Amino acid sequence: MLRVSGLSAWYGQAQVVRDASLEVRAGEVVTLVGRNGAGKTTLLRCLMGLHRAMRGTVEFAGTDLGPMPPHRRARMGMGYVPDDRGIYATLTVEENLTLPPVVGPDPWPLDRVYSSFPVLAKRRRFPGTKLSGGEQQMLAIARVLRMGARLLLCDEPTEGLSPLLVQLIGDILREVKAHGVPVLLIEQNLHFASSVADRHYLLAQGQVVDAMDNVQVQAREHELLEYLGI
Repeated sequence: MLRVSGLSAWYGQAQVVRDASLEVRAGEVVTLVGRNGAGKTTLLRCLMGLHRAMRGTVEFAGTDLGPMPPHRRARMGMGYVPDDRGIYATLTVEENLTLPPVVGPDPWPLDRVYSSFPVLAKRRRFPGTKLSGGEQQMLAIARVLRMGARLLLCDEPTEGLSPLLVQLIGDILREVKAHGVPVLLIEQNLHFASSVADRHYLLAQGQVVDAMDNVQVQAREHELLEYLGI
């Protein structure tokens, strides 16, 4: 579903992503793991077309995206959940869910969203400003699922959440995976990453320096936790 080849990106003269290559197959959850400042968020923004100072190839569902703008990538089925959640603060939960257009063949209807995120059902008339950080995170994920996204790009969805909410996010990602929707996930929580993902790419100074499955992550857990500073 997603193939990235030789991706490099800059902020001015500073290169933050260096010749990165990775792939995500249908029905697979893949994580990008690395220290803060390793280039993970910039890489994700490049995939969504939000960062233009880049070179390399990004293919989605067999299509070379080239200079395609973000809104066209979204209409192709790329669902982006940024680290700042990006919800509409003055709109209600339900308005946030129904405003974006349906783009995929299998969008989640509202009743399914509310059954999977019961707290959003209770808050459906609340504006975004009245939601907690965890509720905003759930709304951001639910919104792209209601759009029928064919690929989820998630930037640290568990950051700052309670253990109970982290477990709920994990359940949702496993449900998404079971329905064949691939996920590329930035995640600092190594235990959470290995509980939901199939494979992991390790980024260091903007480079993909290693690719691991869960067995390899478990064998190197102490080393990886020390490297990540956790």
